[in-house]
Amino acid sequence: MEYLLPSHCTSKARLDGKTVIVTGCNTGIGKETAAEFYKRGARVIMACRSASKTQDAIDSIKNQTEGDKNVGELVFKYLELSFLASVRKCAKEILRTEKNIDILVNNAGIMMCPKTLSENGIELQLATNHLGHFLFTLLLLPRILKSAPARIINVTSSAYKWGDQKMHFDDINLDKNYTPSGAYGRSKLANILFTAELAKRLNGTGVTVYAVNPGVVNTELSRFVDQTVFPGASWFYNSFTKYAVKTPQQGAQTTLHCALDEKCANESGLCYSDCKVFDPEAVAKDEKVSAELWDTSCVLVNLEPSVDPFQPEKDDVSI
Repeated sequence: MEYLLPSHCTSKARLDGKTVIVTGCNTGIGKETAAEFYKRGARVIMACRSASKTQDAIDSIKNQTEGDKNVGELVFKYLELSFLASVRKCAKEILRTEKNIDILVNNAGIMMCPKTLSENGIELQLATNHLGHFLFTLLLLPRILKSAPARIINVTSSAYKWGDQKMHFDDINLDKNYTPSGAYGRSKLANILFTAELAKRLNGTGVTVYAVNPGVVNTELSRFVDQTVFPGASWFYNSFTKYAVKTPQQGAQTTLHCALDEKCANESGLCYSDCKVFDPEAVAKDEKVSAELWDTSCVLVNLEPSVDPFQPEKDDVSI
């Protein structure tokens, strides 16, 4: 049974000559997103952790589109979002090889993992789902600004309402009260707050920003559920999502809508679900919290005070 009345991206826009970056796109929603950009002629940078899984995804996409005309390119770049050195290295490599960045889709994520710290000592879900993308975006931003009009899409979730809906700046690793679902919810709340704050700072530049809730989708995102809920929980979850909710192709539609739709070019800082704008709860619209998240994130990713990602790009870009 398919998801009832799923909305679809209706734009027919081509992406010939455009460069698109998608994180975490060797499976699920990300793979479907990358495949659609490729079909429309884009050079797609697939920024992922696993070279072998990404090559499998590339082969799969090319097999599915065999015979199609005017397709683009698929290029793998190694990216481990939870490790800041990897984020910096990947961004530097992309800036070396890509003259333009027209669309950035911050898609990668992990969900409900056991309490773990990243190599930089940060709670893993916040490190992967927010901070890695925060740093990645800011390092690429001068090139994105140079490429304007351009778009940045942050994939969030209705799970931003999970937990106590607080960022816990005074307990960033949630040492006092960690729950897998609460930590995931906090990271998804951070995605929306980051979108709003970034859009505010980019106002008038020609770069627009979108927060996308793809809905409940049958993907591999539930791989940690057996460890954090109960053994076999992921089987129940995946069995339910297989028949009751969206396929990855359906789940990718709102991302594609925000990346391609002509009307969206005049919108920024908003939240979308089923290819429509939705109004998030008040906690996701708190400008004081979004500003504090920005400042805290700059400290956590060790962004040098001298670095201003909103300045015009210079010929010598150092990271």
